[in-house]
Amino acid sequence: MSTAVSNHVRGLFIPVSDIERARDWYCRLLGLPTDGEILFGHIYVLPMENGINLVLDSKIYAPEHIHKVPAVQLASSNIQESVETVRSLGVEPVTEVENGHWFNIKDPDGNVLMICQ
Repeated sequence: MSTAVSNHVRGLFIPVSDIERARDWYCRLLGLPTDGEILFGHIYVLPMENGINLVLDSKIYAPEHIHKVPAVQLASSNIQESVETVRSLGVEPVTEVENGHWFNIKDPDGNVLMICQ
């Protein structure tokens, strides 16, 4: 059956209050350059290896919409190394490593991100 809508996720939107600060924070966390263009004054697209983009968007930010549970799960090949890396970047995990394979952090706007091995 053919359809105009594919069953492939192309991007995940993350609401942010300051697009430049968010771009810098996420690029530093993920080891990406910050040389991409901020689109329309409020969108920055982080191209991920798996083809699903993280889309930072300051137009959709509202404090009452901040997630209390992880909206995005980022991959880790070594969870202990990931904990050390985020701490070295000045990001304090909001959970311990749970079940030996995941932990959560918050971005500068309070969005919860899971890092999972």
